[in-house]
Amino acid sequence: MSDRPWLVVGLGNPGPKYAGNRHNVGQMVLDLLAERTGARFSKHPRAQAVVAEARLGVLPGGAPGPRVILAKPTTYMNTSGGPVSALAKYYDVDADQVVMVHDEVDIPFDTIKLKIGGGEGGHNGLRDTTKALGTKDYYRVRVGVGRPPGRMETADHVLKDFSGTEKKDLPILVDDAADAVELLVTEGLLAAQGKYHVAKA
Repeated sequence: MSDRPWLVVGLGNPGPKYAGNRHNVGQMVLDLLAERTGARFSKHPRAQAVVAEARLGVLPGGAPGPRVILAKPTTYMNTSGGPVSALAKYYDVDADQVVMVHDEVDIPFDTIKLKIGGGEGGHNGLRDTTKALGTKDYYRVRVGVGRPPGRMETADHVLKDFSGTEKKDLPILVDDAADAVELLVTEGLLAAQGKYHVAKA
């Protein structure tokens, strides 16, 4: 097995003003992954991002999981592509070992879906990443934040904090998304989809 790392990126906007927004759920997942592995984020010398290196999960048979670079761009969401591309080049990571963790309005809150490639669904962070990497063929861990209520604009919805009701279940959603990332990098996309692409009881 190659020791070339995975690049796992949590999308969001920088600064405390945005930290609790639905748009920043990807960064919440990265914070949990770093906490689980005891890794600490530090400023990257060549990219506008903070990064932490870790081993994620356990491989079948009990060996330590693959090496991962956990990364949070320090740019705004719509310019995420530059940092992702710079990190992929720095660590010699191909697009098929890049995992983007992001909010997704097209699936309900408390739901997680995974895929590789496909469209960006109007998500500016993904759109900029596709442009910078020159391909759509990277993994996405899509964390459901639901559609905006009534006539609210999507941009306003994702730039608001989770509702009081949602906040009660948010730790479970973030925990499940972190588990999904682990399963993806240790056992592959089909295993992760098999666990998370099922209707909840």
